[in-house]
Amino acid sequence: MKKIIVLLCLGLALCGCGKESKEDTLKDFQNKMTSAKSYKVTGNMEISNDEETFTYSLESYYLKDDYYKVVLVNQTNNHEQIILKSNDDIYVITPSLNKSFKFQSDWPGNSSQAYLLGSLVTDIANDKDVDVSEVDDGYIIKTKVNYPNNEELKYEKIYLDKNKVPEKVEVYNENDIVKIKVTFGKVDLKAGLKETDFKLEDYLKEEENNCEGTDCKENSNSTTDNKTDNKEENKGTTNNDESDNALKKPNGSGNSNTSTDSNTNTNTNASDDGALQKPKGSSNTTANIDTVIYPLYIPSNTYLTHSETIDLDEGNRVILTFGGEKNFVLIEEKAKAKSTMEIIPVYGEPLVLSETVGAISANSLSFDVNDISYYLASTELSKAEMQLIANSLGNATLVAGIK
Repeated sequence: MKKIIVLLCLGLALCGCGKESKEDTLKDFQNKMTSAKSYKVTGNMEISNDEETFTYSLESYYLKDDYYKVVLVNQTNNHEQIILKSNDDIYVITPSLNKSFKFQSDWPGNSSQAYLLGSLVTDIANDKDVDVSEVDDGYIIKTKVNYPNNEELKYEKIYLDKNKVPEKVEVYNENDIVKIKVTFGKVDLKAGLKETDFKLEDYLKEEENNCEGTDCKENSNSTTDNKTDNKEENKGTTNNDESDNALKKPNGSGNSNTSTDSNTNTNTNASDDGALQKPKGSSNTTANIDTVIYPLYIPSNTYLTHSETIDLDEGNRVILTFGGEKNFVLIEEKAKAKSTMEIIPVYGEPLVLSETVGAISANSLSFDVNDISYYLASTELSKAEMQLIANSLGNATLVAGIK
């Protein structure tokens, strides 16, 4: 009789030690992530297109009450950019150019972000059909994703260790091909960060202290507050001098919607539909551009109709006009660092491309790659198409001399 009782007890104990339920796994992971008052994550992020894979080193910082800082360094060209959010203000900073885009956006809550722990929790909460599987070294969570600027991304796999801490995230397209992979090297959920770790002023001060040369002396009296105030006052205005002198309509471009005439929605100044602003006086920030970089991706039944090079006070500017089924304009300039930080208001949101972080709006996309500043504008391209064109410009195999 005693043996029977012992066997029954052992059986009950074994039943209680079965596999953890899907709900318990998800709940434990979500509680662990949301209970962190601040965190620091380091690792790598790989972004793949049809031909190449681009790798970023990654540092991600978070503090409760909506503070974020993401440091991305392209491992191919050492191009560093920082996404900084402090309450409602969002910036994409390019230190090498002393340049920053300033956004009013719902980022990061308006889309999935594989490198942000809170975004992973949101993806799980938004998917009623989330799948969980237990493996030898942890757990795998499969859930849908939300990338409004890249609809080819459909789902992700979140790899957790036995303690429910993420080790890797893979984002897949509809063909089950990994397009984004984030590998976490270290996850510190007790980072002890403070609001002062997310101050733009401290970063700008550091950049100004690193400034050298005559240009720095000439601009030493300029303050960040004055720059920001001036930009805020000019929101929604049109810089007519810039569009008249530097963005004149190319000869032979006809009446296409992508004309660079200052009366159209595709010029490089702010418009009522929320297009990006081309910074005032940008002609003074350029050097000579010797080659034209043509996009390797162009929408069907669309072709180059005109190419024009405009001489500026310093350097030049190339304007490529594409017509056909999907009209658009692509502007290229040589990127040149300014002596003090320039803050450019943007009516859009940050967008991580293959080689850089850009600024995208409903009708335009602005970004810097390999010492070239690009501005893409169209009333007919979708955001996904603009992203495809931008990513195809990273490959400089198709160029043309303009000397």
